[in-house]
Amino acid sequence: MKRSILFLLLFLCLALLPACRAQQPATLTVMTHDDFAISEEVIAEFEQAHNVEVVILRSGSVGEALNKAILSAEAPLADVFYGVDNTFLSRALEAGIFEPYESPRLADIPDAFELDPEHRALPVDYGDVCLNYDIAWFEQRGLPLPQTLADLLDPAYRGLLVVENPATSSTGLSFLLATIAAFGEDGYLDYWAGLRANGLVVVDDWGTAYYTNFSGSSGRGPQPLVVSYASSPAAEVIYADPPVETAPTAAITAPGTCYRQIEFVGILRGAANRPLAEAFVDFMLDTRFQEDMPLQMFVYPVNQRAALPPEFVRWAQTAEQPASLDPALIAANRERWIEAWTEVVLR
Repeated sequence: MKRSILFLLLFLCLALLPACRAQQPATLTVMTHDDFAISEEVIAEFEQAHNVEVVILRSGSVGEALNKAILSAEAPLADVFYGVDNTFLSRALEAGIFEPYESPRLADIPDAFELDPEHRALPVDYGDVCLNYDIAWFEQRGLPLPQTLADLLDPAYRGLLVVENPATSSTGLSFLLATIAAFGEDGYLDYWAGLRANGLVVVDDWGTAYYTNFSGSSGRGPQPLVVSYASSPAAEVIYADPPVETAPTAAITAPGTCYRQIEFVGILRGAANRPLAEAFVDFMLDTRFQEDMPLQMFVYPVNQRAALPPEFVRWAQTAEQPASLDPALIAANRERWIEAWTEVVLR
């Protein structure tokens, strides 16, 4: 009798073992740049719905993260890559790191954001890289704001602008592209030489430019003009401690002075869990994630059904006429433009 019960218990254990294993969550690794953010409750909803643990692999700036994804293409570090933007998109596509996936959520995204017809990289968000300024600094000195990129060559703005290095920062690269769109390939280097002669300050990354050099954020930096985002003033209000009623900074969004940055997500070639990777891409393009992004990463959703939070509507800005360049032109010339810029500005 005891032996029969023992065999029965053993049989039940063996029978239930696959079910127990099936209940263990899978793991999905998402490679991103360091600025990726999502609300805990939003990512938890995805994990619970799909019985998965999502591991976020922050990998430096956009350029650094993309380099890591390319170098590890034969043994991918993640299943999904988020954060490559339209300034680096052609490099990612040429390297062949993504597998095509036509998400059904693309039906809610305007065609203008879909830059890859093969659906290897799918648009997630956008934002405008613009000049930001310290409102009080300019008001106290009675200095008019620059309204064009050419205005920055005026001696009145000598030493007032800090920008990011386009070789190390996607923000800096976006601003470089705006100047190429404005002055052409024959004139942009002369423009940058003029900026350098007028006391231009260059740093490696957006964080240093905005939080160390810019006077409008920390209040301690020496430059009242910085290359940042049109949504940055909203962050100044939302995160202010103590609270403030108005933003201490604003963006200059005059025609041709901003560059629209679009960020993409893609399934890495050789992803360990393709079905979950597809589900995560769908999740990023759906309204739950899209409506969480503005107050997490201060970018605009591409899903036209996503609603913007009131704080974002009130304080964030967009450029009505941002500069743009053909992605194919960027792909063919990006490295040459950056090298030429480095020779003129840094050497």
